[in-house]
This record gives sequence, structure tokens and C-alpha cells, in this order.
Amino acid sequence: MQRITLSAAATMLASPAFAAGDKPFFSLGNTDFVVTLGFLVFIGILIYYKVPTLLVGMLDKRADGIRSELDEAKALREEAQALLASYERQQRDVQEQADRIIAHAKEEATLAGEQARKDLEKSIARRMAAAEDQIESARTNAVKEVRDRAIAVAVHAARDVVAKQMTAKDATKSIDDAISEVGKKLH
Repeated sequence: MQRITLSAAATMLASPAFAAGDKPFFSLGNTDFVVTLGFLVFIGILIYYKVPTLLVGMLDKRADGIRSELDEAKALREEAQALLASYERQQRDVQEQADRIIAHAKEEATLAGEQARKDLEKSIARRMAAAEDQIESARTNAVKEVRDRAIAVAVHAARDVVAKQMTAKDATKSIDDAISEVGKKLH
């Protein structure tokens, strides 16, 4: 088919050279006429078998296929953009939630630190009060022990002094006076 179209094209291009000859154009001896006639018959056969319609139909199908592929690609692109926007929105939401969690954790840590400081201060105050109570108790006990010891020493010293200065007669009199005084206080 390409040969025929090439030869027809070559013949038409070469026809001015042959036109100078003495043969009439509408004669079967004229190759230009034969080629033109063959070309027209070929075009007629193509039209009779509806080849141009088939070619146009095939081109339309191809155009429809390309159009549908473009529409599908456009739909996929829009879907991908929607999905990307959704993921970006989710990422922002997750980031905001993470920021809120971090802020809440910091706030709780600050509150826990303050509470721990207050608890520590209370514990120290209780321990200081307990230590002061122990010191006061120890001081009271020490004062009592010193007083008791001083009394014991004084009694011992008084006994020694009284024992040295007292005679048997004075001792008997002192005992009688003590018994009579006890009798008065009891009755």
C-alpha cells in the first residue's frame, strides 16, 4: 500500500515532465492517468468498505480511552490529594494532642513537685517538732535527775551533818516529835 501511494505521489510530481509529451492525458497509455485512476479506485474501495469511518471510529475509541484514562488519573489525583489532606489534618491533630499531653505532663510535674515540696516541709516540721519534744523531754529528765541527785546528795549531807551533831537524846526527841506530827496530820 505504501508503494502505491509512493508511486502515485512520484507520478504526480513527475507529471509536468510527461505532460510535455504528445500523448493525451485521458489515455491508458498515459501513466499519469493510469496512476490517478488507480488512486481514485483505491480511494473508492476504501470508502466502499468504510475504512475512513472505521479509522474515525478507532480514533474516537482511542480518544475516549485516553479521555477516560485522563478522567481516572484526575480522579486518582483528587483522591490522593484528599487522602494527603486527611493525613496532614490527622498529623496536625496528633501533633496538637501531643503538645497538649506534654503541657499537661509538665503541669502535673510542676504540681507534683510543689506537692512534694509541701510534703517535705510538713515532714521536716513534724520531725523538728518531734526533735524539740525529745529535747524538751531530755531536758526535763536531765533537770529531774539533777534535782533528784541534788536532793539525794543534800539528804546524804544532812544525814551526815545531823548524825555528827545529834546525840541519842536529840534523836529520840526528834522521832517522838515526828510521830506526834504524823498522828496529827492523819487524824
